[in-house]
Amino acid sequence: MWDYQKTLQYPIRIQNPNPLYAKIIQSQYGGPDGELGASLRYLSQRFTMPTRELQGLLTDIGTEELGHLEMVGTIIHQLTRNLTAQEIKQSGFESYFVDHTAGVYPASSAGVPFTAAYLQSKGDPVTDLFENMAAEQKARTTYDNILRLVDDADVRDVIKFLREREIVHFQRFGEGLRLLTDRMNEKNFYAFTPGVDQPVTLNG
Repeated sequence: MWDYQKTLQYPIRIQNPNPLYAKIIQSQYGGPDGELGASLRYLSQRFTMPTRELQGLLTDIGTEELGHLEMVGTIIHQLTRNLTAQEIKQSGFESYFVDHTAGVYPASSAGVPFTAAYLQSKGDPVTDLFENMAAEQKARTTYDNILRLVDDADVRDVIKFLREREIVHFQRFGEGLRLLTDRMNEKNFYAFTPGVDQPVTLNG
């Protein structure tokens, strides 16, 4: 259960529509390292985290990623509002426009629709936390690439905020991994946990 606050985590007020920028930024909505994949990844992984602290960490960050998804969708919407036919053609936005008009659709900037294949939920907490740290760095790199291509100050301001949150999430997952490994070392987890060291016999 969540309480939805009807305000964005960071204000977005883009003055100048630009469908080319929208197409670039779209990867952080439905691309391989975008906010939709991040939120689903963390909210799925939390169920198998072994401590309440780690479950809370995954829930907190997964929920924040949903807020970031809303922010990226807002950016795309504001960049594509009230477009003329000429603006659509000049920006190379027509292939998107034919299928979705100016609707916000989860796909990469290359037009590849979102897929659950972007996610990993392995059920091993160490594996999942390392996966998440790498995912945050890949998202940070994508925001870096967006900043290299976009020069609108209204857009860059929000992208810089989202980039900073990826760094914070990376740090928090690192803290969670240290907490987890400290506790596992105390119990010598991998040496004595049944099912880890014992071979599994498959029927047939």
